[in-house]
Amino acid sequence: MSRYVEKIRETKETKVQIKLELDGEGKVEVKTPVPFFNHMLHSMLFYMGADATIVGEDKLGYDDHHIVEDVGITLGQAIREVLGDRRGIRRFSNTVVPMDEALVLVAVDVSGRGYASTTLDLKREKIGDLSTENVAHFFWSFATNAGITLHVRKLDGVNEHHIVEAAFKGAGLALGEACSIQGEEIRSTKGSL
Repeated sequence: MSRYVEKIRETKETKVQIKLELDGEGKVEVKTPVPFFNHMLHSMLFYMGADATIVGEDKLGYDDHHIVEDVGITLGQAIREVLGDRRGIRRFSNTVVPMDEALVLVAVDVSGRGYASTTLDLKREKIGDLSTENVAHFFWSFATNAGITLHVRKLDGVNEHHIVEAAFKGAGLALGEACSIQGEEIRSTKGSL
């Protein structure tokens, strides 16, 4: 059973094209005008074990907000679509990722109910061309459109590159496990997600 989807989202501000094979080998290509964001998306999808191509065009180029938000929306919609009724998935997962001095916890529930809480205590305004306020905004845009409950917490760390990278890698690891097929039933006492 292939869990593959293609999504395109186009507005007056951006155009985002995504190809996603959930059960892949971590072959990822990302091209947006925000290099550090590309690096983070690549890390997340690689550790998720997905094969993916993401191409994002920012038509207006004001700043990084629109492209980060619209990639989050489109990737979330792709995940929601490829999971369908979520039959057989593990559903819950969590991981703690150390990256040098940084330590980040990520927990997910692939429940159909979208929510994100991100507490990374970032002080820098930007990392490369990525505004640090858009890290939490990406996770929110992604999780609410995917129908995933996502919690991201910094447990320790001072290097904000390491903290953000641990968050994206942790999201990938937790999502990969939570979306993995464990059987044939829907994992809910209600009988549906």
